[in-house]
Amino acid sequence: MISKYTVSGMTCGNCVNHVTEEVSEVDGVINVSVTLDNGAMLVESADRIPFDAIIEAVHEAGSYSVVEA
Repeated sequence: MISKYTVSGMTCGNCVNHVTEEVSEVDGVINVSVTLDNGAMLVESADRIPFDAIIEAVHEAGSYSVVEA
């Protein structure tokens, strides 16, 4: 299953790396792809990941916000 999100507040490659790293650590996440230009984030998982877990991981990465796309 692939879930789509939009992350705002990222300004550089380090931001992308931090978000990718934190979201990758969420239980059940198989793969994460984040694009700096438009803030697109694709999260691959076997089952649906609770949105609250995604929000928490993105906030752990820094001062970013996330919405479901």
